[in-house]
Amino acid sequence: MAGNDWINSYLEAILDAGGAAGDLSAAAGSGDGRDGTAVEKRDKSSLMLRERGRFSPARYFVEEVISGFDETDLYKTWVRTSAMRSPQERNTRLENMSWRIWNLARKKKQIEGEEASRLSKQRMEFEKARQYAADLSEDLSEGEKGETNNEPSIHDESMRTRMPRIGSTDAIDTWANQHKDKKLYIVLISIHGLIRGENMELGRDSDTGGQVKYVVELARALGSTPGVYRVDLLTRQISAPDVDWSYGEPTEMLSPISSENFGLELGESSGAYIVRIPFGPRDKYIPKEHLWPHIQEFVDGALVHIMQMSKVLGEQIGSGQPVWPVVIHGHYADAGDSAALLSGALNVPMVFTGHSLGRDKLDQILKQGRQTRDEINATYKIMRRIEAEELCLDTSEIIITSTRQEIEQQWGLYDGFDLTMARKLRARIRRGVSCFGRYMPRMIAIPPGMEFSHIAPHDVDLDSEEGNGDGSGSPDPPIWADIMRFFSNPRKPMILALARPDPKKNITTLVKAFGEHRELRNLANLVCIQILCCLAYCVQITDVFAQ
Repeated sequence: MAGNDWINSYLEAILDAGGAAGDLSAAAGSGDGRDGTAVEKRDKSSLMLRERGRFSPARYFVEEVISGFDETDLYKTWVRTSAMRSPQERNTRLENMSWRIWNLARKKKQIEGEEASRLSKQRMEFEKARQYAADLSEDLSEGEKGETNNEPSIHDESMRTRMPRIGSTDAIDTWANQHKDKKLYIVLISIHGLIRGENMELGRDSDTGGQVKYVVELARALGSTPGVYRVDLLTRQISAPDVDWSYGEPTEMLSPISSENFGLELGESSGAYIVRIPFGPRDKYIPKEHLWPHIQEFVDGALVHIMQMSKVLGEQIGSGQPVWPVVIHGHYADAGDSAALLSGALNVPMVFTGHSLGRDKLDQILKQGRQTRDEINATYKIMRRIEAEELCLDTSEIIITSTRQEIEQQWGLYDGFDLTMARKLRARIRRGVSCFGRYMPRMIAIPPGMEFSHIAPHDVDLDSEEGNGDGSGSPDPPIWADIMRFFSNPRKPMILALARPDPKKNITTLVKAFGEHRELRNLANLVCIQILCCLAYCVQITDVFAQ
């Protein structure tokens, strides 16, 4: 067979090349010049090989034979050489080489087949994933996807009927009707600051601000929701002499939101409660940056309380079986770290709200150029905070944010979250396709609201100059005179901003926007009420006012 003869010739050429190289070395070593022509030819041949680089005839032959000839030809060559019974070394080497090349060719075909099968399977999975991603818009939450078209479509209408907006009264009523027969137990955690249900000391320090109001109102609203039997807001018990005695009370019941049917489903332990767990130095109020070494102590105390309360609720509404929390919701990194540990210990789903994030704060402070990374970490324990937030990403089922910007730009700084990957993973989960062990929590944007139930609107009489201008004749509060003396027209509607003077509250942008909008200045007055605890920032705001 012609192909077989070609292979045999190549095998013999390789053996001859090896022998020629050996002869050439021997001739060079002996220095015998009797056959000058032969030596000259060998020198030229050796020179050509050296010019080509490190040329390996055996390797070149193996590659040529494996890629260019059929397995049958290789097999016949091996049969032919193995049939020779000559004791000569040449035939033995020829037989061994043929056998090795034949096996190499077989293995190469096997590897190529496996690789082709793998690529084919990978292409099929890619096409399937692309097809699933086409339907991804149906699975995206409102907080992750902006409106691309202002005109409603048939698809939008169908989505609204199936999934109402979070925060709408209709959605809450629908949920309450569906779960009114259930008796849910919910645990909220917020461990820093001074937390109490009434007369909150908002602005007393940087730890007692909007988050305190947020968690208390959330607990109160959940406790008044049909279907929710009990809500526990776990925080730190503080018996320090420099704070009010109420922060040392172990339990405080939150007053419910007034409703017509409230009281119909009351039980012995139902409602919303602030539960204070003792941990850390009991007689000292410490800032949140110094709470990290005591987190485990809080978790131990919280675990004891939850287990005891689960047994109590089981006797009341669980037919003797413990009623475990349906969810554990951590607020801020320290509470999120605690919630992650409790979630793992109790096998209960976790929800997390960051309120503010460590990586974003680190970037903002570094941009100011006033502190190094080590100084920032020493002051704010920022790396421990970031570590806790990464743990929350790994543990949480849902992460609640206030804005889409927080999802895309702030959480996007973390190793455990990628918005595009999160969308793809959810699409795969929805279709029942493997995510290969990858997991990311669902991000939902819920803008904070305000409780208006205790606010009674009045008919304002702008022409009235007596009293407070609302026609009631009641005197103005004492602070009114201090505010009104700054305005040329004090009876215009008021834009009110309440915040501590901190750069991250972005008051300067509000002042700048108001000052640059002539029509807005003609329609309203801007009032910024702040605690004068940061003189430098107050000077900055004053400069903006002057401009």
